[in-house]
Amino acid sequence: MNIEEYTTEIEEKQNRLNKFTDFITGRHFLPITVILVAIIAFSLGRISGLQDKRESVKVITSSSTFAKVSDGQVQTLDNSSTNLQNTAAASVSAGVVVASKNSDKYHYPWCSGAKRISPQNLVTYESVEAARAAGLIPAANCPGLK
Repeated sequence: MNIEEYTTEIEEKQNRLNKFTDFITGRHFLPITVILVAIIAFSLGRISGLQDKRESVKVITSSSTFAKVSDGQVQTLDNSSTNLQNTAAASVSAGVVVASKNSDKYHYPWCSGAKRISPQNLVTYESVEAARAAGLIPAANCPGLK
């Protein structure tokens, strides 16, 4: 690289620097900067406002009818929605599982498969062992059953 090329390159860089300095000191820089900052602030405010508008999770319970199997006899039990939570908590400790009269699979009462069983076909077993003794197998889509 000779001295003429070097001086030409320095002059080009100095011209670019002068153009940038002219832009910053010019009359358009400040309004453009203010507009961009306003757009960014407005957008961030909209994004944070969307989080406040999200609906909270609602838990809906309804009354259910269970059939209880004990010693080969079927007994129908009607549970209100207030007792439904107590039934679910008790079923965890007691090992209660449910099945359909029309299926060979058993579920925990809170599994998706158990929720699809119609009340007239619902049968409740007092333990996993009782369900297995009745010839049922665990549902594959019910986590925790083996």
